[in-house]
Amino acid sequence: MLHPVSEIQLRVSEVFYSTQGETRRIGLPTVFIRLTGCPMRCTYCDTSYAFSGGETRTLSSLLRQVAEFAPQYVTVTGGEPLAQKNCLQLLRALCDAGYRVSLETGGALPIGEVDPRVMRVLDIKTPASGEVEKNCWDNLALLTPHDEIKFVLCDEADYRWAVAQLHAHRLSDKCGITFSPVHGQLDATALAEWILRDRVPVRMQVQLHKILWPEETGR
Repeated sequence: MLHPVSEIQLRVSEVFYSTQGETRRIGLPTVFIRLTGCPMRCTYCDTSYAFSGGETRTLSSLLRQVAEFAPQYVTVTGGEPLAQKNCLQLLRALCDAGYRVSLETGGALPIGEVDPRVMRVLDIKTPASGEVEKNCWDNLALLTPHDEIKFVLCDEADYRWAVAQLHAHRLSDKCGITFSPVHGQLDATALAEWILRDRVPVRMQVQLHKILWPEETGR
């Protein structure tokens, strides 16, 4: 028997209202839906609590909770949200409800079925992440100016690798590009100076939420 869309279930680690800490929507009040589960184990992961556990929620209950915040913006994140097949229906339902929706994905899974109204933030994994082999490079051909690419950098070797990918794949022609230092590992000023020195056409960004709420994991 087919279940109504409203009864579709997802495994959810948390739902919270905060300031967007990254992407071109940085600083905007946003509802975050963090789905449980991830096929990757990045060396710098700061949300490992979302690898397992969480709570089974229906789509309708999630939509009701989001509506209570009366937001304009909703971000679906993880873990890796696309690891749950029902994430696609969640994204579609959020768009249908009139929200401006973004998806934060680790880049290992295909993004082709994501609703085109969603801003897809594709995190390309670097060598020092430990997961560079899992990048799904076919996703690059699907990106539009509506989307974004993010490189999280651990060191100068990661930076040089990211610049090489930027040129090899002509990423600046596809969408906006962000270079971000791993918080507490790569000096943000050093990264900014490398970008300026090399005339790299990217947005340099630190995680705003780590500055505002440094003691609150996942905020």
